[in-house]
Amino acid sequence: MSGNETTEEKGRGKRGTVKSKLREYAEIIVTAVVLALIVRALLIQSYHIPSESMEDTLLKGDFLFASKFIYGAKVPFIDYRLPAVRDPRQGDIVIFKFPGDGKTDYIKRCIAVAGQTVEVVDTIVKVDGVPLDERYTKHIRGSAPRRRYGPQVVPPGHIFVMGDNRDNSYDSRFWGPLDMKLLRGKALFIYFSVDYGKRWLRPGRIGDVIR
Repeated sequence: MSGNETTEEKGRGKRGTVKSKLREYAEIIVTAVVLALIVRALLIQSYHIPSESMEDTLLKGDFLFASKFIYGAKVPFIDYRLPAVRDPRQGDIVIFKFPGDGKTDYIKRCIAVAGQTVEVVDTIVKVDGVPLDERYTKHIRGSAPRRRYGPQVVPPGHIFVMGDNRDNSYDSRFWGPLDMKLLRGKALFIYFSVDYGKRWLRPGRIGDVIR
């Protein structure tokens, strides 16, 4: 009898060890998932470039990471934002929800902040009357006349954004200054890039810091 009891006890001990291990693994997986969701919601998120509006700074097929906490991340499911590290600055490349639907992710460059006066005449952008030195821009229409904008003062709580590919960008020139409540993050660096036309990777872009 004692021998049988010892065998049963050993069996129960092994089953208990297996259950303990399974529980331990489950707790690790759940913890990892929760931490990943927190990071994605409040700290860093991945974004994909689907269009040519930011060429040649960002190309269609670029995948990038963006800092969500720098402008104050929005807490999911409630109308609350965490305190911002700083406000957007002129030159920042920002991700935001398109004002037209409040859902679609857009990415543009901050051209001016609240209180500054913006005027766009053909290829020249002036902020507070001073033409910007925009070496990053692309103009596919050459010297052809373009849409004029302003002068207009950017209202409080807003920024003025434009795509670097000026002739292929739907931006603040068309729908006005961006409400900062729609901001989602600041672009950091490219972690992956693929040329859809050639169906091949762009390894030389991987790791590029976005400026």
